[in-house]
Amino acid sequence: MAVAPLRRGLPLDAPRERPPSPREAARWITTHPARRSLHINDRLPRLLDHCLELRHTHDLVRRFASMLDNRDATPLPGWLHDLANSGLTPLAGLAGALREDRQAVAQGITTPYNSGVNEGRITDVKLQKRLMAGRASVPLLRHRVVLIAHLRRRYADQPTAAPR
Repeated sequence: MAVAPLRRGLPLDAPRERPPSPREAARWITTHPARRSLHINDRLPRLLDHCLELRHTHDLVRRFASMLDNRDATPLPGWLHDLANSGLTPLAGLAGALREDRQAVAQGITTPYNSGVNEGRITDVKLQKRLMAGRASVPLLRHRVVLIAHLRRRYADQPTAAPR
């Protein structure tokens, strides 16, 4: 790999970067700026300058994240209006769906509670059910789900080790 650019006659001082995949770009946009690596903080502005739709989407995501961070739903109607008028069909559809249940969205933004633990348990049950694929009975499924819940609780109570 190191010799291949020399064989093609490409200069070594200007390596080409591959464009990010859609999944990487989505991760860059949704990650809080303080938690991004320096490499991503360098590449994201260039990506946003290249694609105006991504820039607009990034701005909308950051505004929504700000509402979540501050637990303040007062800018929600203006944000929904901007989302609907973004000119991007998927975002306009999202705005319509959020408008239908705006009270629940506002409640979700303002309250500190979430259903993450329940969602994790439901995912565990679904995964165990798929793994067993009808080969075992319901008592065995129940036993495995209880064991997983016990293991997660035990590991959650342990302090994390300091990085070396």
